[in-house]
Amino acid sequence: MRLSQMLFVTLREDPAEAEIPSHKLLLRAGYIRRIGSGIYAYLPLMWRVLKKVSQIVREEMDATGAQECLLPQLQPADLWRESGRWDTYTQAEGIMFAMKDRQQREVGLGPTHEEVITTIAKDMIRSYRQLPVHLYQIQTKFRDEIRPRFGLMRGREFIMKDGYSFHTSEESLKKTYQDMAQAYSNMLRRSGLEFRAVDADSGAIGGSGSQEFMVLAEAGEDEVLYTEDGQYAANVEKAVSMPADAQASPFASFEKRETPGTETIAKLCKFLKCSPTQVVKNVLYQAVYDNGMTVLVLVSIRGDQDVNQVKLLNELTKLAGNYQAKTVLFLTVPDAEAQRKWAAKSLPLGYMAPDVADDYIAGSKEVNSKFLRLVDRTAVDLTNFVTGSNESGYHVVGANWGKEFPLPATVVGVRTAKKGDRAVHNPEQTLQTARGIEVGHIFQLGTKYSQAMGATYTSEQGEEMPFIMGCYGVGVSRLAQSAVEQSYDKDGIIWPVAIAPYHAIISIPNISDAQQVEVAEKLYNELNQSGIETLLDDRDERAGVKFKDADLIGIPYRIVPGRSVKLGKVEVVERATHKAHEILIEEVNSTLKQWIDAAIK
Repeated sequence: MRLSQMLFVTLREDPAEAEIPSHKLLLRAGYIRRIGSGIYAYLPLMWRVLKKVSQIVREEMDATGAQECLLPQLQPADLWRESGRWDTYTQAEGIMFAMKDRQQREVGLGPTHEEVITTIAKDMIRSYRQLPVHLYQIQTKFRDEIRPRFGLMRGREFIMKDGYSFHTSEESLKKTYQDMAQAYSNMLRRSGLEFRAVDADSGAIGGSGSQEFMVLAEAGEDEVLYTEDGQYAANVEKAVSMPADAQASPFASFEKRETPGTETIAKLCKFLKCSPTQVVKNVLYQAVYDNGMTVLVLVSIRGDQDVNQVKLLNELTKLAGNYQAKTVLFLTVPDAEAQRKWAAKSLPLGYMAPDVADDYIAGSKEVNSKFLRLVDRTAVDLTNFVTGSNESGYHVVGANWGKEFPLPATVVGVRTAKKGDRAVHNPEQTLQTARGIEVGHIFQLGTKYSQAMGATYTSEQGEEMPFIMGCYGVGVSRLAQSAVEQSYDKDGIIWPVAIAPYHAIISIPNISDAQQVEVAEKLYNELNQSGIETLLDDRDERAGVKFKDADLIGIPYRIVPGRSVKLGKVEVVERATHKAHEILIEEVNSTLKQWIDAAIK
């Protein structure tokens, strides 16, 4: 492609809308153009990158025996109601674009396709002899993000590979799951990315085991905790660890003390001259279930620990049946406005005890009249601890479970693991932290969707059995941008060779120089014919402008037919290192081929 004929416009200044380097660079370099909030056009350079990423994904998926298909983006609400996720996706998470057609039938634009694929399996797979089956697609997906950010990282429309497998046994599912773990590692390695596979929470998709594939980058929205021995890595939402040992309490007897202005743990410990490991803090949450029931949740946890809301949400979802519900729609720390809707009297916030009375709740049909009391494992074994007194400005010291306070019946593990904690698998290992961008996620779904939707097959014994399912997703457009976030410098993008839009760019310093143009044209034709994808910058621009644009768009190799053409040579500059080589014109093709082959192996 000749740059003079391409839709190619670069910007010298960072766009005001862009927040992270990759977003800024993709806009500045003319790869994408913003059309609306979270909606971007993929321009010619970007589309070439996306096609290369898609091809790598396709090759790795096909190598496992998965079959490619294409599923509808528009999905009937009835399918999602069958699985029980319509309310979750349209109200709780609120990420599905939902609408009504002219017959007033509710439909949604698919953020994912479990319901559609399960319906297909239900209709088409009758016997165990047809299993296992693994189908995948590369498709545009939609999410109604509250705050679209970071370009293609958190957009409202994006390209994704999602796959779904159907099995007769857990063993068969686990084999495909392991095959996908290897395939995903291959995809990221072939794309030239540094990544880490981590244990993850299954979230709204559900199921048992799940694993995320994180591209390591400082701007990553996710925190990854891992050990140096390589034996453990997990998203912070899922990570477990051993907290620091609690210190012995200095308080030998129970008493109530005035503690003015100590509504935070830090202020309290400074006032009482004690360790936060000796404190039981009591955190209030408000959960709204899918049947409209509001439940007030009091979590007692050690003072130096924080509640992990994802873990808490999972625990509350397990208890949904106690409230004649299926799932939690919302989980929040209730602000003053929320409290006004259910509080019978003003709560002693910052000074609550584990036994704060239920009469603070004005019960109704919509609000459960009793606190759901949970205690994290970190607080269970504390003795002579400090906690609230249920009176503003006062705490109690020297308290004990089973004496001054009843131990809550439900013990949970909802603490947030953090850097420096000891690893569960080896206490000599401590957790380290890194930032990551989630580009892939694989799930062992089990029978969650097949049971809910009545999707069964006939077993070898003639029984009707629910399919055992797996789900596997890769963000194609997200992966492409994460490559930029991982690899750039002050001059622009540094694409990995395997997914760069072109392998090389020929920048003619002076298009008025007939010899430079002749050499450039010869190399342009020769390289493209031999399979080295090459751009020709034949624009009537200054050499400096061309070199800046070549660096900005990040093409791996820049060929400059400058003054050295009189000596039968051209300059070849490696984008990643800025290292320049003078190479004989007749050796450019073979040299580049050797470099490219080495880079994409």
